[in-house]
Amino acid sequence: MAHDMSHHHEHNHTLPSTSSREPNAYNDGFDFSNEIEHSHKEEVLMGAVLVDRLEAAGTGQESLMTYDWQAGYGKTFDRAVIRSEGNIDAGQFTEARNEILWGHGISAYWDSQLGVRYDSGKGPERAWLALGVQGLAPYWLYTEATFYVGEQGRVAFRLEFEYDVLITQRLVLQPRIETNIYSQNDVNRDVKAGLSDFEAGLRLRYEVYRELAPYLGVEWSTSHERSAVIETTRWVAGVQVWF
Repeated sequence: MAHDMSHHHEHNHTLPSTSSREPNAYNDGFDFSNEIEHSHKEEVLMGAVLVDRLEAAGTGQESLMTYDWQAGYGKTFDRAVIRSEGNIDAGQFTEARNEILWGHGISAYWDSQLGVRYDSGKGPERAWLALGVQGLAPYWLYTEATFYVGEQGRVAFRLEFEYDVLITQRLVLQPRIETNIYSQNDVNRDVKAGLSDFEAGLRLRYEVYRELAPYLGVEWSTSHERSAVIETTRWVAGVQVWF
């Protein structure tokens, strides 16, 4: 995945003769096992910012802006991560999820994460402790899975998957799924116990450069509003940027 910020390794070795997209088939046997000597003194601090989604979304009758970005700063095994995702409707934040996490490399493709989450925008603000993982599952499936513990005994779980299908070297089709599960109703924030919301999208982007890619797509979602289930299909147009 272009936006896995956990670990980036470049090798000039010949690729194995296999059509599998199993990540370990391309790592030349490298992992974070005890047999690999690693000097933290040789590490340097590095930072990166990825704007995964910055888009206008509309149904033909209403429109809003959506943003989804994250930044990381640190070394190979340990780094600070900031993640933020939300919607802006008529110039107002209707919902926003902001996270500050400490990421630790547990393998060549996975980081564990521990930190805090802060919800704002619609209804009362909420604070959570966060514990999760972020990285690449087999076949290069980008994954974020995070467990949250909040005020008044609230518990939540968030799961996100993204996958890049290369049509050409520059044209990429990306399916995306995100869902949120809560232990309690939170009427003031339109949160329902159980499967509170679900999003499934398909975006086609063109990488003008590796760091700049405009896209078009469609997204289908279900959510709860005033105790009613709202199903929405939106067309989206946006840009992905990283630096």
